[in-house]
Amino acid sequence: MLLLVFLISIAVLLLCIIKIKLNPFVALLVCAYGTGLMALATYAGSTAPEGFASFADVTVCVTNNFGSTLGSIGIVTGLGVMLGMFMYESGGIDSIVDKVLNAVGPKRSQYAIAVAGFITGIPVFGDVVYIMFAPMLRVLSRKTGYSMAAYGGALAVATTCTFALVLPTAPPLAVAAAMDINVGVFFFYALIAAFVGMFAGGILYTSFVNRQDQKAGKTWDFSDLDSQLEKTAAADANRKPKMGALAAISILLVPIVLILLGSFSAFLLPEDSSVLKVLAFLGDKNVAMTIGVLYGAFISRPHLNRSITEIMNDGADKIGLVLLITGAGGAYGGVLKACGIANVITDGLQGFHMPVLVMCFVIAQVLRIATGSTTVALTTTAAIVSTAAAASAVSPILCAIAVCAGGIGLSLPNDSGFWAVSRFFHLNEVDTIRGWTIGGFVAGLTVLLFTCVLSLFQGFLPGLV
Repeated sequence: MLLLVFLISIAVLLLCIIKIKLNPFVALLVCAYGTGLMALATYAGSTAPEGFASFADVTVCVTNNFGSTLGSIGIVTGLGVMLGMFMYESGGIDSIVDKVLNAVGPKRSQYAIAVAGFITGIPVFGDVVYIMFAPMLRVLSRKTGYSMAAYGGALAVATTCTFALVLPTAPPLAVAAAMDINVGVFFFYALIAAFVGMFAGGILYTSFVNRQDQKAGKTWDFSDLDSQLEKTAAADANRKPKMGALAAISILLVPIVLILLGSFSAFLLPEDSSVLKVLAFLGDKNVAMTIGVLYGAFISRPHLNRSITEIMNDGADKIGLVLLITGAGGAYGGVLKACGIANVITDGLQGFHMPVLVMCFVIAQVLRIATGSTTVALTTTAAIVSTAAAASAVSPILCAIAVCAGGIGLSLPNDSGFWAVSRFFHLNEVDTIRGWTIGGFVAGLTVLLFTCVLSLFQGFLPGLV
């Protein structure tokens, strides 16, 4: 019966988001409460799980899980957006792109696009990255003849790899919190896994797409570019000098280095060391991100055309809905776990003798396809598999990476990101599927395979024992 409740819950969630066009935040709350009530009905006359025996328990479960999810990721997510705003407003992101393009040349421009998307996808949300890059990529495509489907796919795959895997973005933060793992160690291995996935799906696969388009003599419409370039040139004429690429990258590195030092110093220094205590404090994700934002504000100030306060306020405005959706996803996943549905799902999949890493990936990928949201899929899946992952012989860090891998790719028309890629890069639905949907799946599957390889050596790799 609980499995039927879960299937009805997912169907209602899809109906709310796709057909009724209900805001995902509200849709998730509706499904969280509805799932809890339906689960209670199945326990009528039998023993319900502890702490889930009345209507009041359902509301408490939703509230507590919503609050705990936001409590674990809210500060660092908001600070991460502000960090990205400083990089964008100062022109630092443009400088990074120019630097990488100059290094590899136009013939290998897909490498530059993917790497630039990989870097900027850490602090900047996907749609913003697409808006920033689209005009430049269309100009490059017109000059070089390179496929726009390949360019759009390369950027979208790279950006989503970091969005789904690399802190301080919301989905991996929520996964780390739900699975109670060390964020620094998780960041280290997830960053490597994301790069591997980006290389496979964002470079190798999109290079194949480009060769196919070149062979077919496919052309693209750039008739609207001239007017856009005139507007961009007029805006650039009035702005302050751009921040250099190295300075822009340093804004990212400051919090990342602090988090890594705080996490890995525990393996190198004695427990009673005063240095360890200081590094642990500075390496706390909230403290590290606060220091990073202060550093970013200071170093980007000479390059800003708006005040620091205005930029921070804009960043705060952008994060509101993302936090609400993430918190509601955590609440929904918490209900699935509290009422016993999570155990039914994991026990059922384990009955097929499915390895735990594959199970983590499959559940996340199914929810990704069903809901059209990486954030919803990952926050829900993490709550479902956390108990099974903790009880397995595989490192919870690797299980978390496998969950995040399931949130990449197979983006379908029920995903707003699908239409963002299509709209900003002027691609039709078929080309969007070729470049982004399939490319993302290649990346996610590659990350899963890479994680399986890491699991073979987890007894020797630091932080995975």
